[in-house]
Amino acid sequence: MSKSGITVNDLLKFSFISDPQVSPDGNWVVFVKRTIHKQKDYQSSLYVMNIQTRELIPFTQGDNRDTSPRWSPDGKTILFTSNRSGTNQIWKISFHGGEAQQVTFFKNGASQPVWSPDGRSILCTTSLKENQSIEETESDAKASKEQEKEPEPYITTRLKYKANGQGLLEEKFSQLVFIDLETGEKTQLTEGSYHHNNAAFSPDGKRVAFSANRSEDPDFTMISDIYELDLNSKILTKLTNSEGMYTAPNYSHDGKKLSILGHNMEYKGATLTRVWTLDLHSKELICLTGDWDTEVNDVAINDLATGAGSPGAVWTANDDGLYVLASERGNTHLYHIGLDQRITTVAGGKRQIYAFGLDQHRRQAVIGVSDPQIPCDLYHVSLDSRKETRLTEANQHWLLDKQVSLPDEINFTARDGLSLQGWLMKPVDFEEGKKYPLIVEIHGGPHMMYSNSFMHEFQVFAEKGYGVLFMNPRGSHGYGQEFVDAVRGDYGGKDYEDIMDAVDYVVEKFNWVDHERLGVTGGSYGGFMTNWIVGHTHRFKAAATQRSISNWFSFYGVSDIGYFFTEWELKTDKLDEPDKLWKHSPIRYVNEVETPLLIIHGEEDHRCPIEQGEQMYVALKHQHKPVKFVRFPESDHELSRSGKPKLRIDRLNEMAEWFEEYL
Repeated sequence: MSKSGITVNDLLKFSFISDPQVSPDGNWVVFVKRTIHKQKDYQSSLYVMNIQTRELIPFTQGDNRDTSPRWSPDGKTILFTSNRSGTNQIWKISFHGGEAQQVTFFKNGASQPVWSPDGRSILCTTSLKENQSIEETESDAKASKEQEKEPEPYITTRLKYKANGQGLLEEKFSQLVFIDLETGEKTQLTEGSYHHNNAAFSPDGKRVAFSANRSEDPDFTMISDIYELDLNSKILTKLTNSEGMYTAPNYSHDGKKLSILGHNMEYKGATLTRVWTLDLHSKELICLTGDWDTEVNDVAINDLATGAGSPGAVWTANDDGLYVLASERGNTHLYHIGLDQRITTVAGGKRQIYAFGLDQHRRQAVIGVSDPQIPCDLYHVSLDSRKETRLTEANQHWLLDKQVSLPDEINFTARDGLSLQGWLMKPVDFEEGKKYPLIVEIHGGPHMMYSNSFMHEFQVFAEKGYGVLFMNPRGSHGYGQEFVDAVRGDYGGKDYEDIMDAVDYVVEKFNWVDHERLGVTGGSYGGFMTNWIVGHTHRFKAAATQRSISNWFSFYGVSDIGYFFTEWELKTDKLDEPDKLWKHSPIRYVNEVETPLLIIHGEEDHRCPIEQGEQMYVALKHQHKPVKFVRFPESDHELSRSGKPKLRIDRLNEMAEWFEEYL
């Protein structure tokens, strides 16, 4: 009896593993395991594992969301963030057991816990309105919620007044708070109408580095500077020149330098992230990866939301180099970057390494891994021998009974001679000699990357009898600066041709692909491209556009990023060159659409607002074209990755039914 493939409802079975943190002595790792609770919502708990014996211990329990675990310097206590009190606050728990104790009680919650080197105090971040005191507590928030309030108008004078996942923004800003764990005394370190993040203690505990945009009007200046605050004198020093995006500062062990990630925005949002060191005495900023044509971040896409933020560039034990994640040709690897600018692969392979943690002596690492067969698991890596040992098998207990479709890498040449990479998956229960329909998947961003990682959605289509083609057209990360920049100002140009060239290649080379039964889908930029494709070719028999852009004119004003993203990506805006915006708008070509189009959109999407889908739907419906509109309540731009589980299942079922009807 053959095994069945992975189904839509199997989403409810996945465990999601993230944020591994190695204990200072290197013997234990704490991590976050997220599951879907009672098929309705997400729940996450902390687990600890002995790295040598692989003894696994559930560390926190309940229906809460416990995240961001951080070891104390002596390894005796773990800080973490939890919503168990009603809002996200910082908690601590003894590694030797006992009840968790709440550390913060801030009215607007707390996040990003950081231990001081002596373990006596911590840093965290809380959101505050101007003139709001950190002394206001959760109880104040609960009391104000219980009071019946009449509806009030929302009033703003800011350019950036809404954000995807947050809705209309209150005038609150992320501030750093210092907490003495022995006395409970709390000191607000930053203030003003600015967001302060990525805080790090100096080794002597006397200084704090962080990133912020403290320019005169942050809504108009897309920058991020690195600052250092002296905790005794309260003197704040700006360390970078307000000309780029710099984040994730980490102090060297001698306290003389910072490592940072960032760039000078030479190519706007398509600029490769580089690794830098900043000498705190001379203020000299040195780029260590200027000759490495690679994005120093994990930008691989999967739909299991495994990431937990980048630790940045982490110093070696003797400060002669840094450990970083970087994305290249469909893989994310862990690298060592020497101060001599030599680059060495620490952990490679055809996979996405989405997280890493190191012990204090830098002898070992624990990495989070996703590959075409493994949704997400942890591996131990000896940094001396580079030997790897698998630590977890989070989903093996049920995947053993499933047939997983493994992608085959394809490499082909675009019509203008550019080398391109993609992957082709066969249907589950594939039989030689038979013809199968093919679904083309297009990623968002566009400055992201399909990779050798696990995609539940692709497995669902393979189980239903489809081949799946996915590739990285120009504009994607993983192939250098020129490649990722090539889409800017040319949306729907050579990027469109790249996707069509991929389809031509597989139709010609793989005789099992039925060229009469082709489907296409994508979200965000992939939704834009799906809209563009159906207006420029009739070769697809069905299409599903998700959280898409259809009209750059309205996108400019309704998206939370439209006012700068439009200029970044099209190299113009509606005031300077309106004809260009119209030229690149898929809705301009709606009269040419013959392909049956399913439109999927979240009601609360502020990145690509639902009016983009509405325009496409009405224009097609008015012409009596085959179109269906599915609107998802309580859903933003992240519906397919972290939306409500039931709605994620509904979304996949809607697409599967649409392709079944027309393919």
